[in-house]
Amino acid sequence: MATEAAPEWLDKGDNAWQLAASTLVGLQSVPGLVILYGSIVKKKWAVNSAFMALYAFAATFVVWCLWAFRMSFGDRLLPFVGRPDFAALGQAFLTEQGFAGAYPAATLLFFQFVFAAITLVLVAGSLLGRVNFRAWMLFVPLWLTFSYTVGAFSVWSPNGFLFKAGVMDFAGGYVIHLSSGIAGFTAAFWVGPRTAKDREAFPPNNILLTLAGAGLLWMGWTGFNGGAPYAANIDASVAIVNTHLCTATSILVWLCLDCAVFGRPSVIGAVQGMITGLVCITPAAGLVQGWAAMLMGALSGSVPWLTMMVLHKRSRLLTRVDDTLAVIHTHGVAGSLGGVLTGVLAEPRLTRLFFGDDPRYVGLAYAIKDGRAAAGLRQVGMQLAGIAFVVALNVVVTSIVCLLVGMLVPLRLSEEQLAAGDDAIHGEDAYAVWGDGETYEQSVHGNGAYPMTSNPVASKADEMI
Repeated sequence: MATEAAPEWLDKGDNAWQLAASTLVGLQSVPGLVILYGSIVKKKWAVNSAFMALYAFAATFVVWCLWAFRMSFGDRLLPFVGRPDFAALGQAFLTEQGFAGAYPAATLLFFQFVFAAITLVLVAGSLLGRVNFRAWMLFVPLWLTFSYTVGAFSVWSPNGFLFKAGVMDFAGGYVIHLSSGIAGFTAAFWVGPRTAKDREAFPPNNILLTLAGAGLLWMGWTGFNGGAPYAANIDASVAIVNTHLCTATSILVWLCLDCAVFGRPSVIGAVQGMITGLVCITPAAGLVQGWAAMLMGALSGSVPWLTMMVLHKRSRLLTRVDDTLAVIHTHGVAGSLGGVLTGVLAEPRLTRLFFGDDPRYVGLAYAIKDGRAAAGLRQVGMQLAGIAFVVALNVVVTSIVCLLVGMLVPLRLSEEQLAAGDDAIHGEDAYAVWGDGETYEQSVHGNGAYPMTSNPVASKADEMI
């Protein structure tokens, strides 16, 4: 029986799955990428790196509820962006059925928020180890407002011009991964590089925690791609299986290349291969068959490996820009690769499950088989057009945002702060170095009981002598 809390249009199963999927995606950022960032960097940058991810998650939610959700999925203002308003703050809007799915707008708001948040967290990966935290605090709301909302509306909103044109992006290969890869690389150019010492040697401070964060990222992708159909349906199940199949294949290929070229398997390499697999399958997860997912995994484990390990060192631009975690390769290259392969390998029956009965959505391979080569070529062309738009958008908007922020606060930390790291920026260290948790002399927290020296334990021994 329908009630005010459960109206006739509400599908409780779909609503429950969408909320669960949202939570899985949220866990990818907090604590997933918080842990990964805090452990994959040098010890002196652990706190700052993890905190950048946590801040981005919190700031994004406030801006998302205030105006960014409506700019991304609300009433059309321009062909590429929605009209900002405060509707998402009122119960009248949140309790009505959303623009997609058989559940309320509140569910859609939260589901799309965790996607927006992880995009900003991914951008942070390019800037670790030198960006001014105050500049990051300004960058997040500005970039979310003027870049992410435009990409999301254009590609995903039913009113967006790329959505209407037929660009296929199942769960964010363009909106999230290509955007974060290009935006991170562009921002890294404007912020400037890490210190020469950090660029030469930047070892992870805890590889086991890096694997823990990576594991949360991988398992969270079940909600990332499984929630894209906006329903607990067949396509969600297909998307989940394809996601893990592509990712596992990508890891194996990356490790084989590491062994063949460098003589040993790398844990960090496996994490990179995992990420490229997850990213590559995202625009295609519910649109391709299992064999195609494996093919995409083989390519996502090899093409980004080639660009990262070989082409990067030969490119003057790539070597000049200090992209700390190589986001341009793991997300920019892998996202573009996945987008193009979606245009080639999308299977007609699966596209009908997601897009409805629209003959435009067909992969080139199947279009040629059915004697519709022109339709397949058009789809590949639209995928390339979508890539071009996202790249141009993020280069221009990210540059403007960085220049604007740079007029207010320095984009890069001072040389003294770069030398000290976390303690100079936050007054905190990641690990208790000494016996009772004391830290270094420059700490502003709880070190007054000991003489100001670089080694409180040694000072205590001197007093006893």
